[in-house]
Amino acid sequence: MKFRDLEKVRQIIMDATSLDVVYAYDDLVFPEHAAFLIRFDDDDENNFFCYFHRDCIAEDQNKLLESLQDASNQKDCQLLFKGVFDMKQKGEEVEIHFL
Repeated sequence: MKFRDLEKVRQIIMDATSLDVVYAYDDLVFPEHAAFLIRFDDDDENNFFCYFHRDCIAEDQNKLLESLQDASNQKDCQLLFKGVFDMKQKGEEVEIHFL
């Protein structure tokens, strides 16, 4: 089983956006409002990937990404923009699609 430092990611998100984590599943971390999500890099525990919801406004996305990257750098981590995602409700489950 791969160790994932959820507390480090939670602190990066909190420092950058004042949002808290509302859900974490396997390698994905979802903050409040789901405007973005963070994915752990299984090859490097100090590297994270950021995806933005497809409806996130570009200007807001750029500001959020910059804040998240600054907060990551302060923790000696790297956060990389990887793309866009969408979520679809399927019964009681939610499907995540990386676009």
